[in-house]
Amino acid sequence: MTRSPLTRRAVLRAIAAGAVAAPVLAACTAEDGPPAPDPLAALAARARADAALATAVAAAVPALAAPAGEVARVRGEHAAALQAEVDRERPPSSTAPSSTPATAPPAAPADPAAAKAALVDGLTAAEKEAGGVVAAVPRHRAGMVASVGAACASLREVLA
Repeated sequence: MTRSPLTRRAVLRAIAAGAVAAPVLAACTAEDGPPAPDPLAALAARARADAALATAVAAAVPALAAPAGEVARVRGEHAAALQAEVDRERPPSSTAPSSTPATAPPAAPADPAAAKAALVDGLTAAEKEAGGVVAAVPRHRAGMVASVGAACASLREVLA
């Protein structure tokens, strides 16, 4: 009977060495790169844009001042809440540029029907975007995203 070159003791040593080496090797691997953008950041940017448009419409179209003002107020709150969640999840670094670049306010259509349609289109797009994101985020964030989407649907009714 020929003897195997591997003894039981040699196999146990190899297993023990592998158990020690695996975490060390895993810690030495390079990162996969920067994390994917936070999906709530896009929702916050859309909310800021909707609030700016609604503010411009409220100033330019007196007939829509009250409902557009309400849209601006609520969408501003959405932007603040979503940005706070983004910053909580991924705190901004002191070297990172501001996530809210200053842009010129949008020009509101002078025609009341066109202004109303622009607001409704923005709210519809925001609701659909929130609906697409809600299934892809953890439960504690999904509640906020679903609430934002539902509020956009409610705001469309305010404009109706």
